[in-house]
Amino acid sequence: MTQRNRKLIGAFLIVASIVAWSVLATSIYLALPEGLPGLVLILYFIIAGMGWLLPAMWLVRWMARPDAERRAG
Repeated sequence: MTQRNRKLIGAFLIVASIVAWSVLATSIYLALPEGLPGLVLILYFIIAGMGWLLPAMWLVRWMARPDAERRAG
């Protein structure tokens, strides 16, 4: 697979993962009990806001891989 194709697929996967992560984080937030202290909510939003970075970093690393050299045969 060429780097160009990986970048196209990766762009769609990153957008889809961000949408899926935001739906998941929102549903978890809505399931939290009411009346939590502000510090707990701030920590939750920091963790939830950064949670999509690990899959995105993996995808960007995969997308940036150079093409394999083709052998002249």
